[in-house]
Amino acid sequence: MGFNRSFVQERIAAPIERAQALDRIAEPLQEAARRVVPEDSAAKELLSGTWLGHPLHPVLTDVVVGAWTSASILDLLGERGDAADELVAAGVAAALPAALSGWSDWAELRGGSRRVGTVHAVGNVASISLQALSLLLRRRERRAAGTALSLAALAAGGFSAWLGGHLSFGRGVGVDQTVFEDPPTTWTSVIDEDKLAEGEPVRRSAQGTGVLLVRHRGEVHALVDRCSHRGCSLSEGSFDGSAITCPCHGSRFGVDGRLLRGPATASQPVLETRVRAGRVEVRAGRG
Repeated sequence: MGFNRSFVQERIAAPIERAQALDRIAEPLQEAARRVVPEDSAAKELLSGTWLGHPLHPVLTDVVVGAWTSASILDLLGERGDAADELVAAGVAAALPAALSGWSDWAELRGGSRRVGTVHAVGNVASISLQALSLLLRRRERRAAGTALSLAALAAGGFSAWLGGHLSFGRGVGVDQTVFEDPPTTWTSVIDEDKLAEGEPVRRSAQGTGVLLVRHRGEVHALVDRCSHRGCSLSEGSFDGSAITCPCHGSRFGVDGRLLRGPATASQPVLETRVRAGRVEVRAGRG
């Protein structure tokens, strides 16, 4: 009987998601992360990847994994030059900002995702520590021991990377939460026009898609209500006369859907609006 994705998830990921004991470790670490990297800070935007238009953490981890994998390949080929050692050193150096960006992202998680992220972090710390010790042994010409520690670090890092993949692809952490929304392509009535007060966001449903509606300077604007960052309802946030602030993590979006402040990395989908017979109608944008 071969392995399949559901089997591996059930045997490995699911027990971690249910392990409430991990919360005792996670809660104080999350509080520390929020103090070090506040949600409304420039550091949060930097580490989230708002400026990049893409989460920063996976970009940095690719550098780490690539460097360490290449080093081990050279080790196994029997190369005795400095290249493998320098690759290990480069991976250790790149692991530090990667860990910081991951810590910042993990500070936003709850429940099973937070528990998986906790174990993911432990695996990463173990991998970094083993590689740092490997580098020390290499510098002391104990190459066999250094090579063995690098291989052990790759094993720990590989398991941790699998958990990171589960967070992204199994639990949707770090992906644009609006990508699977399917607003109607035909005009759909959602609310009486006179029920939209100036500057007061409301939520309505358009054929199953949550829609945020707000009247700004007399014009009706409509966005997908699900925040692209972690999926919170934007209509439960605040509108300051020019932008919507997400109630969960403080991302800000203009009424045109443009991302104004992270930690979100993607803008909000905009719906077209019109008023017919006193009713506001919306449909998917033509972009």
